[in-house]
Amino acid sequence: MRIAAFGFRSVPPSKGAAGADKFALELFPRLVNRGHSVVAYNRRYPDVFVDVTEYKGVKIKTFKTTSKKGFDTLLHSFKCTWDIIVNNTADIVHIQNGGNSIWALPLRLFGKKVFISQDGVDWKRDKWPWYGKLYLKLSSFITAHIPNEVIFDNVIAKKLFEDKFKKTFKFIPFGSEVEPGNGSTAILQQHGLKKGGYYLFVGRFIPDKGLHYLLPAFKKSISDKKLVLIGGSPNPSPYEKQLLDMADENIVFPGYVYGSDVNTLMSNAYCYIQPSDVEGLSPVVLTVMGLNVPLIVSDIEENQYAVLDTARMFEKGNIESLTKEINFCESNYAQMLALAEKAQVRALSVFNWEMVADEHIKVFANS
Repeated sequence: MRIAAFGFRSVPPSKGAAGADKFALELFPRLVNRGHSVVAYNRRYPDVFVDVTEYKGVKIKTFKTTSKKGFDTLLHSFKCTWDIIVNNTADIVHIQNGGNSIWALPLRLFGKKVFISQDGVDWKRDKWPWYGKLYLKLSSFITAHIPNEVIFDNVIAKKLFEDKFKKTFKFIPFGSEVEPGNGSTAILQQHGLKKGGYYLFVGRFIPDKGLHYLLPAFKKSISDKKLVLIGGSPNPSPYEKQLLDMADENIVFPGYVYGSDVNTLMSNAYCYIQPSDVEGLSPVVLTVMGLNVPLIVSDIEENQYAVLDTARMFEKGNIESLTKEINFCESNYAQMLALAEKAQVRALSVFNWEMVADEHIKVFANS
C-alpha cells in the first residue's frame, strides 16, 4: 500500500512534540517493515524543524507552517492535502486529529481512502479558545461521516462518538514497548539526578496536563526527592511562566528530551505522575507501565482504562488528593513496586506496537 500521513509535528520528534508524534514514530516504520511505502509530512516552524528526508524507511516531506497555535495545523494540513492530490503521493491517507477532518473531503473527492485517528474529545481541552472548541465540535461531525474509517485509541472517546452519531468505529490502542537503550545514564548526571531519586512527568506544559496541581501537591508532600518535568509549552505561554514561578530547588526543568534519553529518565524514576484533566490513551503512561515503573495518575476515565488496577489514582484536580498519593508512595514503596509489576504485564500483553501496526494494516486494506 502507498500511505501518506499528517497531523503530527515531526518524525523523529522535535521541540513541542506530543502523543501524536510518539504514535507516528512507532507506527510508520513498522508499516514500512511490513512492505508498505509511507510518506510522513513534517512541520517546519520558524524556529523548530527536523532536517531529515528519511527515517527508518519512512520518506519525510517537510512543509513550513506558522507558530500561531491552531492555525499551524490548518496551514500545514492544507499543504499536505495539496501535495497528496497534485503529486499523487499515496492512495491511502492517514490523518491524526479529528480537527483535520475537513481535509478528508477533497482527498476523498480525488479518490483517496482516508483514515482518521481520534485520540480523545478535543473540544473539552482547555487549551482551545471558544472559537477553537466550536470548530472542533463542528469538525467532529465531518470526522464521523466523511472518512473511510475513524480509529479510536481509547474506548471512552469511541463510545461518546458512537452514542452521539449512532455509528460504530474501530478501536486500536497505542503500544507500550520501547526500543532498548544503550545503557548510558549520562542524561541523569547531566541534570544532577540519581536512580530512584526523583518523580517524573513528560509532556506539554498546557493546562490540560494538570501541572498546576502537581507542583503545589509535590511541594506539600513529605518527599525530599526531586520532581523532574520534561517538556515545555509548544508556544511561549503565560502558563509555562506560571509553572516556572511556582518551582523551588527540588523541581527540575530539563526542557525537551527525546529517544533513549527520555526512556532512561523514565526507567530510573522513583515514580511517574500523570495529573491530566483531559487525556486520550496516553502513550507516555503506557510506556511507563511497560518499563515497570510505579505510577500515580488522575482518575479520569482514560487513565482508569489504561492502568486498570495497576497504579495509584488521585481525584482529578484535587491537590490534597495528589499530595496524599505522593505521601503513600513515599511510605509504601513495596506496594508501589508490586503494582508496577502488574502494570508491566498488562501493558506488554494488551498494548503492543506490533499488534497496533497489524491492526492498522487490516483497517487500511479492508475499509
